[in-house]
Amino acid sequence: MMKDKNNMEMDNFAWSKLAIYRSREIKDEVDCLKKNYSNLKKDMLLKILDSLRADSRKNVRNLAANFHNFIENRKSEIERIKAMYSFDKKFGNYVYTAGVDEVGRGPLAGPIAAAAVILNLNCREDGELILGIKDSKKLSPKRRCELSEAIKHKALGYNISVINNTEIDKRGIAWCNNEVLKRAVEGLKLPVDMVLSDGYPIKHLFGNNEFIIKGDAKSASIAAASIVAKVYRDSLMKEYSHIYAEYGFQHNSGYGTKEHIEAIKKYGVCKIHRMSFLKNIIM
Repeated sequence: MMKDKNNMEMDNFAWSKLAIYRSREIKDEVDCLKKNYSNLKKDMLLKILDSLRADSRKNVRNLAANFHNFIENRKSEIERIKAMYSFDKKFGNYVYTAGVDEVGRGPLAGPIAAAAVILNLNCREDGELILGIKDSKKLSPKRRCELSEAIKHKALGYNISVINNTEIDKRGIAWCNNEVLKRAVEGLKLPVDMVLSDGYPIKHLFGNNEFIIKGDAKSASIAAASIVAKVYRDSLMKEYSHIYAEYGFQHNSGYGTKEHIEAIKKYGVCKIHRMSFLKNIIM
């Protein structure tokens, strides 16, 4: 079996002599190949697929079909992500382009949060791309967390900004929505040349800003920012759920679900509720 998974060579596993291995061993090896796909060369992949397809065992040939589908899906995903990176580059040949997005505009409780992310838009190899990024709402919580870590690891820079419920009640959600985006960008350590925002421009922001309708589905930088912001805020609301257990913040993240509204009517409000959002609920 392969010892060094980051520098795989054909002689680590005798793909031309699959009969000497049990099906379970072969499946484990194929799973390992999937995890290290970016290190594999095209000619190596073809030889492996040919060996799997030539095996007399049906379950091994099924592995070949599964691995082939994985390869095709991976190719499609790489092309999708490359298109998102290219989308960001079309606004100009800037040194640093940041994507920014917010989460938490509509909840009845908790802060509004925003993230600004600077990606390396000039990746030389496919392995440098962050695969899987998209509108954060279309990802499972587990996948969002995985991608958030990958983004923070591979990004050239990122910053998260938060405005709490007290300031939301004082200033209004429209002002806070703009301000949290502005603070997220201004908190970046690198000198940003272009800021891409989702849906509308950011007022009073120094420098270039392009706003993109449904930007988290088109722009790699905005999609990355939306994921980082959502994971951060959801995690924060889970922490609040340990303090204010009655409201189910670990499930609803402060949004006005039926259970959350019933809890407000039963227990009253807590310190992180937005009073300006509750006028029609606690009349």
